[in-house]
Amino acid sequence: MAVNRAEQRAATRRALLAEGRRRFAADGYHHVVLAEVARAAGVTKGAAYHHFDSKAGLFRAVVSEVQHELGERVAAEAGRHADLWEQLRAGCGAFLDAGTDPAVRRILLVDAPTVLGWDEWRTLDEGSSARHLTEALEALVAAGTIADQPVEPLARLLSGAMNETALWIARGGDPGAARQALDRLLAGLRVPARPSPDGRP
Repeated sequence: MAVNRAEQRAATRRALLAEGRRRFAADGYHHVVLAEVARAAGVTKGAAYHHFDSKAGLFRAVVSEVQHELGERVAAEAGRHADLWEQLRAGCGAFLDAGTDPAVRRILLVDAPTVLGWDEWRTLDEGSSARHLTEALEALVAAGTIADQPVEPLARLLSGAMNETALWIARGGDPGAARQALDRLLAGLRVPARPSPDGRP
């Protein structure tokens, strides 16, 4: 019986998260009513408050879920490549592509910074896709592909630029043009290849 209750609680939480995510992505945080989320998910309003305390609590959980999924998507795309530089390009490209995902656009890029506050939003970001970016840059600096430098400010510069660009794509910007701009930006970080002893590049 205890297992059944635990399974029921987990199922209730999943249902609320799924319905909350759908509504936050479609309507935006300020137009979502927790009681309506509960009713659509087939649970009581009391159950919704039991699991998340408030609409803000449900939103926070949805943001964490979407942020985690985005980090996994970035890592998976980077993992398709053995070369460190190509890993960086692929991971950054995957992040930009996420701008076409309504959940990422509305939940992560538009509402989360204002609803949760900048500091909490950054903390969540640093635990997922921003962490992967930092690790990639650290590996490239260690390999000598990027000049030796403090990685944290570089990661923040790139992360901020990509957040803005993903939002631009979400609002109708050209993903192809964004990818080209990203490649030119990243290329500027590379240490120039040394010529071979016979003078060839």
